[in-house]
Amino acid sequence: MTGKRIGLLSAWASRANGGIFEAVIAQADLLRSLGAIPVVIAVEDEAHEKDRHRLEGFEVRLARRTGPKVLAYSPELDGILADAKLDLLHLHGIWQFPSHAAGKWARRTGKPMLLSPHGMLDPWITRRNRWKKLPARMLWEHRAWRSANAFHALTEAEAHDSLREVPGMLVSIIPNMAPPPGPSRTSMPSASAIYLGRIHEKKNIGALIEAWRLARPHLPQDAHLTIAGWGDDASIDALNRAFVAGEDSIDFVGTVFESQKAALFDMARFFVLPTKSEGLPVTVLEAWAAGTPTIMTEACHLHGGYAEGAAIACSTEPDGIAAKLVEAFAMTETQWRAMSRAAQRLAGETFGRDAVLAQWEATYAALIRG
Repeated sequence: MTGKRIGLLSAWASRANGGIFEAVIAQADLLRSLGAIPVVIAVEDEAHEKDRHRLEGFEVRLARRTGPKVLAYSPELDGILADAKLDLLHLHGIWQFPSHAAGKWARRTGKPMLLSPHGMLDPWITRRNRWKKLPARMLWEHRAWRSANAFHALTEAEAHDSLREVPGMLVSIIPNMAPPPGPSRTSMPSASAIYLGRIHEKKNIGALIEAWRLARPHLPQDAHLTIAGWGDDASIDALNRAFVAGEDSIDFVGTVFESQKAALFDMARFFVLPTKSEGLPVTVLEAWAAGTPTIMTEACHLHGGYAEGAAIACSTEPDGIAAKLVEAFAMTETQWRAMSRAAQRLAGETFGRDAVLAQWEATYAALIRG
């Protein structure tokens, strides 16, 4: 991989791209550690200036956007991809114009393209706003998908989703990488839970708020829920409407990064993710690395967390989430510390850097060799 130029193409190189932006940063760091030269390619957006510092040290090429933001359309992408002199292109995310540009690049150059859908082929996603996705399917997505040499899936479930759309496609299953585990937790935190991530309908935060209200009479007196994250104006408005006047055991603290995020994990007894649809959520891996057990749905596709005792399974309905909150906060300190150790063990082994790095090195090298 030494000296190989690997393009990491996505719609936006900023927080506007949610978890995909985090995945691109992690992939760029991973490629650099393998001796490759990562080239981050995206369409300009308003949030990029706020996040420019997170891409320092990497080669970044941005195309000027034309037309509605939802399409991430830029006629400059073709030229930027051609000028980048790439050995391989790795597309992150679908349903926007960069898919079209990636497919054209692969067909024109004959060089390998790898596609990571990042959960965007999940049936919950493909059914949602189907009428909007149909033109994209017909105009560019199907052709772009068939132009890829391989798909990357985060989980077995995502591999099945990919093969349903493109039968016979080569699919490499490689999970997201967890951060290095922090120090072992020596004591159980106060009765606090956190949600951290995108503020969006699929994350099911409204159900979490309702579940907290149902569970509150059965939780410790000082129990507290903190919600942190980002979203569009409509999603933030919907979140604010879900709060009830006088409710002082729930806070929304907005966007957090780096040290603020680490502080939230450290103070939390549990991380809660009642999502309806995911690829493989990096926030759960971050929580596990910090030694924070999780309450999460099957849609997270992290079944090892249940098997190893690092997570508690919950439904997407308020009653079911509430029941698991009560169960979790009734745990003894000994039980909680066992969950915390299991979480850090998973973060350091199954989702650890060495294991994931070896899988990526083999996949990239095989594709470049043809």
